[in-house]
Amino acid sequence: MEAEAEARLLLQEARESIEAARSYRRELQQRLRGLQQARQQIRESAALTRDVLEQHFNDLKGTLKKLLDERLMSLLQEVDTIEQESIKPLDECQKLIEHGVSTADDLLREGESAICGDVEQHNEKLCSFTTKALHIQLDSLPEVPSLVDVPCLSAQLDDCLLTILRNQIFRHGTVASRPPVQLEEFVEKPGAILVRWCKVDDDFVPQDYRLQYRKSTASHFEDVYVGSETEFIVLHIDPNVDYQFRVCARGDGRQEWSPWSVPQIGHTTLVPH
Repeated sequence: MEAEAEARLLLQEARESIEAARSYRRELQQRLRGLQQARQQIRESAALTRDVLEQHFNDLKGTLKKLLDERLMSLLQEVDTIEQESIKPLDECQKLIEHGVSTADDLLREGESAICGDVEQHNEKLCSFTTKALHIQLDSLPEVPSLVDVPCLSAQLDDCLLTILRNQIFRHGTVASRPPVQLEEFVEKPGAILVRWCKVDDDFVPQDYRLQYRKSTASHFEDVYVGSETEFIVLHIDPNVDYQFRVCARGDGRQEWSPWSVPQIGHTTLVPH
C-alpha cells in the first residue's frame, strides 16, 4: 500500500510539474510574441521615419533648387537690363561717329579731286569744297565717355549665406526615440470610455493635446478631442467592440503636432444607460 501511495504521489507531482512546465512555456511564448511585436514596432517606425526624412529633404532640395534658380534668373535679367541700357548710348555715339567718318571720306575725295583737277574747273571745285568744309564744322567732335564713366558690371556674392544655411541645415530636424505623450489608462463607462494620457518627455512643454480614435474595422482615425486636459470621456462607444486610440501634443508656442503615441486598444463591456 505504501508503494502505491508513493507511486500516486509521484504521479501527482509529475502531473503538477508538467502543468507548471506548460504554464511556464505559455508565459515564455507570450513574452516571445511581445518581443516580436516590440521588434516589429522598432523596425516599422524606423522604416517610416527614414521615408519621412528622405521625402522631406528631397522636397527641401527641390524647393531650394527652384528658389536658387529663380534668384539666378532675376540677377541675370538685371545684368541684361544694365548691359542693354549702357550699350544703347554707345551705339548712338558710334552711329554719329561713323556718319562723321563717312562725311569726312566724302569731303577728302572731293578735296583731292578739286586739288588735282584740270585748270578750267580748278577754281570752281576749290570754292565748292571750301564752302562745304565750312558747313561741316571739322573741329566739332562727339564726346566719347571714358572707361571710368561707363558701367563695369560685377556680382557681389556674400559667402555668409552658405554659413547661415549650413548652420540652419545642421540643426534642422530631430529624431525622437519615442513620442512625448503616451496613452496611460482606459476606464470602462456605460457606452463610453474614459481615456487618460500622460507626458513622458520631461523636456517637452505641452500646450494642447489631440486625441483620435477609430473602430478596429475602420481605416482612418478621427479627432475626438483637442485641448489642454489629460483625460477625456469618449461617448457613443459600442459595447464589446475594440477601438484603437492614439494621442499627440503640440509644444508651447509651436504650430506643428508631435509624433503620435503608440496606438492602444480600448473597449467597454457596459451598455449605455
